[in-house]
Formats: sequence, structure tokens, C-alpha cells
Amino acid sequence: MLRFAPPLALFVLAVPLACGLMGTVLPAFGFLPALGGYQLSTRPFADLFGQPGLWRSALQALMIGLLTTAISLAMVAGFVCAWYGTRAFRLIQHLVSPLLAVPHAAAAFGFAFMIAPSGYLARLFSPWATGWERPPDLLVVNDPAGFALIAGLVIKEVPFLLLVTLAALPQVPALRSLRLSQSLGYGRMMGFMFTAWPPLYRQIRLAVFAVIAYASANVDVAFILGPTTPQTLPVRLVGWMNDPELSMRFMACAGACLQIAVTAVALLIWVALERIAGPVAEGICETGRRFRRDGFARLAAGGMMAASALLVFGGLGVLALWSISGLWQFPSALPDALTWRTWQRTGPALSGPLATTIIIALAATAISVAIALACLQRENETGRTGGNRALALVYLPLLVPQIGFLFGLQLLLIAGDADASWAALILVHVVFVLPYVFLSLSAPWRAYDRRYEAVAAALGAPSRRIFWRVRMPMLLRAVLVAAAVGFAVSVGQYLPTLLVGAGRFPTITTEAVALGSGGDRRVIGVYAFLQMLLPFVGFALATLVPALLFRNRRAIRGL
Repeated sequence: MLRFAPPLALFVLAVPLACGLMGTVLPAFGFLPALGGYQLSTRPFADLFGQPGLWRSALQALMIGLLTTAISLAMVAGFVCAWYGTRAFRLIQHLVSPLLAVPHAAAAFGFAFMIAPSGYLARLFSPWATGWERPPDLLVVNDPAGFALIAGLVIKEVPFLLLVTLAALPQVPALRSLRLSQSLGYGRMMGFMFTAWPPLYRQIRLAVFAVIAYASANVDVAFILGPTTPQTLPVRLVGWMNDPELSMRFMACAGACLQIAVTAVALLIWVALERIAGPVAEGICETGRRFRRDGFARLAAGGMMAASALLVFGGLGVLALWSISGLWQFPSALPDALTWRTWQRTGPALSGPLATTIIIALAATAISVAIALACLQRENETGRTGGNRALALVYLPLLVPQIGFLFGLQLLLIAGDADASWAALILVHVVFVLPYVFLSLSAPWRAYDRRYEAVAAALGAPSRRIFWRVRMPMLLRAVLVAAAVGFAVSVGQYLPTLLVGAGRFPTITTEAVALGSGGDRRVIGVYAFLQMLLPFVGFALATLVPALLFRNRRAIRGL
């Protein structure tokens, strides 16, 4: 049965994507029989291009994607080049890594609660340092330039890029290259940048492209932190798709095609920047400068990484504090009283979305882990990994803007009377969960020492028994961590749940984003804190279960 695992993975990842793109492109050109569109036409694009502020929205999406990626990659590259192999590197690595589990919407709410004019940072420094007795009249969140949105995306993409880089580091002789460059008189940062970073970047290039695609087409964080006059293109597209006037679906699909083009242009610009950066770096290297004095740059790189992590953790703490706060007037740094009244008031409304979130996340994660394990076991049997083509397939759902194919997928599901069903919603979640599960599990799976299996086979154990009694116990921690990553990804899915669920399956994430337009910080704090808590519970179980099962087996606990 394992021979069917790779085709099944291909079906799960590629078929919904292809069908969704087809279902988006055809209505974009006027063909949607369910709404009376029987002929191909460019009318939807004409209506789209007539929308006020359209090109500004598209340009904002383009610039947000590029700037978010550039800043995130610069922070990760600077930190790795400055501190790799040191105790500080391991310390900040452990500080930043848990942030991958925080859903984007929860991190965005926490960030907004920190930087808003009446946020916690202003409270900490008021009135003794700022003189503010009232919140200043400053447009910090939802600023027209989108700086708050870029910052909110950066603090979430940095952990992702850092963990991808950490997974790629063993494939590059980083420490040997660093020592060689230092023996030639180069400073630590530029020595690493000239020798180890180019091959390392080639390993993480697809992940960088995924960050561009996500940041340029983001919806949930843009709802919370993004500009409003006008909104970014993806946010406007969701509004058009959910408009009560059904004919707006044609224009929304045309807008989704425009968003695909915007993301494609962002990727092309990034590739062009890569072509320029290579010769520039070679030219700097050929000058012979050694850049020995990099102490300040190293401190800045480590400080920025630590500050981004502390800012997120601080925001999550503020979310928790708001959820149990009583009266909390500006500029008080702490509330006057703590109370569970908000939790008690919102408790009945929480139960339904919470149950839906857990059911969908568990089902999508279980399916994804099963497919990933089957594909990796088939890889062991055949000895073929699939190479770059398989890796590109895994990244495919992350490289195409969600909004570019989910519109079409929703329309196709409606036409087939399969929308707003548990099966459809779980399948769509699997499309986004499976890549993260596979990428999280593949490295420890391939690093497994197969001599243990050879010993078991020599003792007469069949392959199935070897898999369940030898390999799985030794890799249980890696499997559970991959499952926790998949669970966190599913919990944070906003747009797939909103569109494919047709609003009939409210989750903690969709409810939290919907509350973002309101002004009750206590209720927002409850939903956002709960959204953040669920992934942390998953990671806690991934750590505790192997420790309890193998408490008498020290060697397995150390794997």
C-alpha cells in the first residue's frame, strides 16, 4: 500500500490547487453558469480596474511582500552570521523557536496591543517619560503606509525562516567555512557571509519564496494591522467575494487573478535582486577588505532578534492580562483589578468555535501525519527522495497565494453542493498542513541511523514490526513535534475556514479576526489568548508524552 502514498500526496496537494485556479480563472473571464455567465468576457476585469484605489492597494500588497521578506531575511542572516556556534546563538534560538507555534492573528493582536497609542509600551513610559496623560493622537496601527502590518508580519516570519535555516545548516560546512575565513583575517559576520551563506541561501530559497507569497497576499494580519484607506488588495478581495450582490463574484475572481500577478511580480523582482546581489557581493569580496571590526553589527543583529521575540512574548502576556483585567485606564501600567468576568461572559460563545477548531485541527493533522509517514517510509523502500521536484511540490501550496485558488475552489464546491461540509473543510486544511508536517518530519526521519533496522532484520523481524517497534519509538518525539506544528498551522488558518466553510464553521481564529474591528480589548484578549494557547498545548504534549512513555529509557528520551 505504501506505493500509493506519493500519488496520494500529489493528489492532496496539486488537485485542489489546480481545480481552484481553474475555478478562479474562468469566472474572472465571465464564465460561471451558476450566475448566468455562459460566455467568455473581459467585463470582470473592466469592472475591477474601475475600482477606486485599486492600483494603490495592489502596490501596497507588492511592497509589503518584498519589504517583509527583505527585513526578515536580513535579520535571520545577520543573526546566523554573527552568532552561529555560540552559546548566545543557542539561547536566542530557544527563545525564538516557540514563536512558530503562535498563530499569525494572535501575534498580530498582541503586537497591536503593544504598539497602539494606548498600548502597553506607551503605558510603561507614561507619564514619567512622555508626559502623556491621555493616549496621543497618532495613527500607529492601520497606518496608511502599512508599516505596522510589515512589522507584524516580520516578527512572525523571522521564526519560520530561522527554523528553516537551522534545518539547512547541517547540509553546509558552516563552522569549517567560518574558521577558514577567520584564519584569513576576516571578521566573523562577513567571513560567514562570503563563505557559508551562499550555499545556505540556496537551501532555504523556496522558503523565502513562500514568505513573499504569504506576505503579499495576507488577509488575517492585514485585517488587524493593515491600512484601511484603501485596504490592501487581498482584504478588498475578501470583501467583494462575501458581498451580498452575487455578481461581485466575477470581479472578485478577476481581482484574485490580479493578486496572483502581484505575487508573481514580487517573486520576479526578488529573483532579479538575487542576480544583482551576487555580483555585488563578489565585488565587495574582491576588494580585499576583511571587515574585522564587526562588534557593533553583531550586537545589533542579536539585539534585533531578541527584541522581536520579546515583543511577541510581551504582546501575548498583554493579551492574557487584558482577558482578566477589570478597570484599566491610561496611563496605568497594570489594571486596577483582576477578574474572570470576561471569561465567564464569553464562555458559552467560546464552546462551539473551540470544539470546531480542535476537531478540524486534529483531523487535518492526523491525515497529514499519516500521508507524510507513508511517503517517507516509501522513500526508505525505494531509496529515492524525489529531489528538488518533490520539494517544489511540497512548497507548491505555500507559493501560490491562498486567495488565488480558494475563491475558485469555493465556487467549484458550491457547484458540486459540497461546500460548508466537514470533509471539504478538513481537506482544505490538509492542503496547508501537509507541507509543514512533511518539512518538519523529513529531516529527523532521514537522519535516522538505519543500522538499528538492520539489526532487527537480522534477528528475523518483519518490516512492519521493525517500523512499529524500532523506528517509531525512536522517532516518536519527531513525529509528535511535526504533529504539533501541523496542529498549530490548522488552528491559525483563517481564509480557508472562512471561504470553504461558508461562515458555517466558526473557529477561534475566524471569531478573533471578526472581533478585531470591535473595541472591547477584553473579549479580543480572551479569543486571541485561547488561539495562542491551543498550539502551545500541542507542543507541550509533544514534549511530555515521550518523556512519560520512555521515562526509564534514557537513550530514547535524548533523541
